[in-house]
Amino acid sequence: MRLVPALVASACLALAAVPAKADQFINVLTGGTSGVYYPLGVALSQIYGEKIAGVKTQVQATKASVENLNLLQQGRGEIAFTLGDALRDAWDGNTEAGFKGKLDKLRGIGAVYPNYIQIVALKDSGVKTLADLKGKSLSVGAPKSGTELNARAILAAAGLKYADLGKTEYLPFAESVDLMKNRQLDATLQSAGLGVASIRDLSTSVDVTVVAVDKATVDKIGAPYLAVVIPANTYQGQTADVPTAAVGNFLVTHAGVPDEVVYQMTKLTYENLDRLANAHAAAKGIKVEDAIKGMPLPLHPGAEKYFREKGLIK
Repeated sequence: MRLVPALVASACLALAAVPAKADQFINVLTGGTSGVYYPLGVALSQIYGEKIAGVKTQVQATKASVENLNLLQQGRGEIAFTLGDALRDAWDGNTEAGFKGKLDKLRGIGAVYPNYIQIVALKDSGVKTLADLKGKSLSVGAPKSGTELNARAILAAAGLKYADLGKTEYLPFAESVDLMKNRQLDATLQSAGLGVASIRDLSTSVDVTVVAVDKATVDKIGAPYLAVVIPANTYQGQTADVPTAAVGNFLVTHAGVPDEVVYQMTKLTYENLDRLANAHAAAKGIKVEDAIKGMPLPLHPGAEKYFREKGLIK
């Protein structure tokens, strides 16, 4: 009988040594703080933190698509924004696009808004067309970012190489704008939602030209690029519609994230589009009925459950 208290005490110590179940952590992988991914990621983080019991959320600014996908493959994030062409390259294991091999742990959540390829030049640079970029300085985004992959595709379709430029800068959006304000850069190519803060800032500071990407050039690239229009007055001084290319954006996770967590993230994303649109106008282009269109890899089971409930998957 004397052993009983000791055994009970020993059992209590053993139980005390077992840690309580840790809260689910959701790290939202975005892009540069001057782009569109970041404010939308902040909004998603707030929504998830408020409405999913027992989660802790964080927003991580990154170099966007390629870095995000590599981080997901390593389990260093739970949800990420990415461009569709980068996502296709990651699933295919395209090493030239910045992937060491097939990123087989990636799983889809859903399509969001389209990225518009927006090329903006200083008005006094004389750049009005893609051909005019020859011999001029152009910032194409961070190396092997989704934006830089878009830049390579657009220039190649126009018959241009980086070697044809006067100088190629690999800079985030805000840094590109700062150089243009100081007349140290002729043009910037930015792949983002319409009304991106960096170009709005630039157009209110200096006179700029929004450079057209004609439909014939877009058609040379093919899917997943689409011919679209940047509506007049999207940016200050832009008085006419400008044709360009667009590529769809997606939200992605990885196979190790629990089904119920992904289900909740998917449901809360598509049922809080008003809050996302308040965070950035680009989110006005998100439609739940388009969420599984063009997805180049398998959906996560948690996302699939939500889309079955919505009748998008039979």
